[in-house]
Amino acid sequence: MNRLDVTSGHSRSRDQLKILLLQIRDGEQVRMEEHLSFAEYCGVKPEQIEILNVFDTPAFPMTAADGYDALLVGGASEANVLKPDQFPFIQACQNLIRHCGDIAKPVFASCFGFQLAVLALGGDILHKDVGFEMGTIPVSLTASAVDDPLYQDTPDGFAAISVHRQYAERLPDNCQLLAYTEQCVHSFKLKGKPFWAFQFHPEVDKATLIERLTFYKAHYTDGDGQLDRVLNSAVETPESNVLVRKFVDRVLLKQL
Repeated sequence: MNRLDVTSGHSRSRDQLKILLLQIRDGEQVRMEEHLSFAEYCGVKPEQIEILNVFDTPAFPMTAADGYDALLVGGASEANVLKPDQFPFIQACQNLIRHCGDIAKPVFASCFGFQLAVLALGGDILHKDVGFEMGTIPVSLTASAVDDPLYQDTPDGFAAISVHRQYAERLPDNCQLLAYTEQCVHSFKLKGKPFWAFQFHPEVDKATLIERLTFYKAHYTDGDGQLDRVLNSAVETPESNVLVRKFVDRVLLKQL
């Protein structure tokens, strides 16, 4: 259960981990739900995850995560990575994520965090108004996933939660593709760094999907009919959800 803290020379245990969550959530309900979901699937206490919410603190240094064991980056429903003029915190988010990559700070970025990471590392994000992924979807693995610390025991075609209008078709050269769907890239690792990003939501399960999509139905669906179809087809996503715990166990605690 212990890992070596290379900065101090002391071993650390799970209950000593200190993690920063870069949160891009405005509504109070989803702020709390995201925080608790990350804590549950990380296997840590909520108070071990400190929050930097960009709606409260839009300006922050790229070194904001330097004193933490890892950076988590969550999703968003009130922001758009392609509108930095409307959401001025987007550049600060990219600077923080890029800096974490540069100094090999462990990063686990989901959905909006994935899109920020692609942009921060020099890639492009595209947009869909219709036909975008919504609900639980099967995700395919690449050959590179076989040797990846997080994906090495994940079955191909695993189910994951995915709700997003923005997406990536390709990755920057310094990124290793790990997972994809017919529509887009879904996961990558920054080569040589403990840095993973996921277009799907490893921190979200079926119950949370139902709650969140119901809350945001006006934003993502064209009415109750489409919402009902998406929710009725939803399945449990255990292979996706356990990726968060693997990040803590196999990367932060070095339990390979």
